[in-house]
Amino acid sequence: MKKRIVIMVFGLLMVLLTACGSNKPKINEKPYEDKQFLMGTYVQMRIYDDGKEAALKPAFKRVKELADKITVNQEGSEIDAVNKEAGVKPVKVTDDMFFLLKEAYKYSQDSKGGFDMAIGPITSMWRIGFPDARKPAQNEIDQALKLVNYHEVEFNDENKTVFLKEKGMKLDLGAIAKGYITDEVVKVLKENDVTTAIIDLGGNVYVMGHSPRGNQKEDWTVGIQDPNQARNVVLGSVPESNMSLVTSGIYERYLEADGKTYHHLFNPKTGYPFDNDIAGVTIVSKKSIDGDGLSTAVFSMGVKEGLKYVEGLKDTEAIFVTRDDKVYVTAGLKDIFELNKEAGYKMGNDKDLK
Repeated sequence: MKKRIVIMVFGLLMVLLTACGSNKPKINEKPYEDKQFLMGTYVQMRIYDDGKEAALKPAFKRVKELADKITVNQEGSEIDAVNKEAGVKPVKVTDDMFFLLKEAYKYSQDSKGGFDMAIGPITSMWRIGFPDARKPAQNEIDQALKLVNYHEVEFNDENKTVFLKEKGMKLDLGAIAKGYITDEVVKVLKENDVTTAIIDLGGNVYVMGHSPRGNQKEDWTVGIQDPNQARNVVLGSVPESNMSLVTSGIYERYLEADGKTYHHLFNPKTGYPFDNDIAGVTIVSKKSIDGDGLSTAVFSMGVKEGLKYVEGLKDTEAIFVTRDDKVYVTAGLKDIFELNKEAGYKMGNDKDLK
């Protein structure tokens, strides 16, 4: 029987260490680890390479550095500076921010606005996930929607400036920022010769290398959180190595108002949370920034179109959980995804999707 140890994380994913992995002498079974509360979530890192504990320090330093640039409504952040000068003048930003904003623009285009980097006027009114969350009046939403338009974001590649053409526009990179930061942490660890690690930025999980347990080199087993249950309830698992897994779910953050539950993933076209058949979606990709952007983009499409969209992407897979307790996976996961039968879900048939 395989020995199984559950490593809990604080997002919608967890990593299960099975009795498998490399027998390399410099990879420890017990990791060096640290957990800090940053960006409104718990950031946790585990490094298994012997003698590489010191790599935790620059990795967390990079998280803090980028969070200070990206966080909306944080005094001194670059994103706040861009928003404050909306309709006034272009703002010069650092290379980090310019790259991230260009990636956000790319996903806004690719998803035909399902993901919109200029969603800020809407998210800043609803404030879901914060103590002052509220449901705005319809006239407020109607006015704010006039300012949600990523086409009105102007870039100057030579000067590294960003300009929001309309006064009142606001960028919100909350749907893509953690992915970018996760990728940057991976870079820092590799620069410090780390080969085996788990990085978790509040649900953006990256599994680096292979599981250190056992005598053979095998993948980590990553458990997918049940979006309808409390933390640490697994609906299934997939084996992965050197991959990012990002999950978005409607019960992750929400607001209850007027007898309804409103989740935190907003439709840029209506100003309300997406209302379709998806309860949760997990994106498996080489880069976490791609997983972050895609997890929001496919939410706008529903399961049928979302599956079709992801199937057309290279090195990318997805797991969809529907509101009627069915699970759909892309072709690359069909032979390796393991459903937890005790969770009460069943695999859906793609042909039944309307």
